[in-house]
Amino acid sequence: MLGNTRKNIQIGATIEIVQKHHQRNGELTKGVVKRILTNSANHPHGIKVQLETGEVGRVKSIL
Repeated sequence: MLGNTRKNIQIGATIEIVQKHHQRNGELTKGVVKRILTNSANHPHGIKVQLETGEVGRVKSIL
């Protein structure tokens, strides 16, 4: 499932994000959602979230 719609993302869900410094190479980081940082319902590049580890990035897939 794609991560560009806010309603698809739940706190506690396992997801894959791309961090800002990995956007060029597309390296994904797997983790669990702690906070949803994007307020809008949709975002073309993915909803920005914070993982439980503290990492911040845009959701690329919901596992």
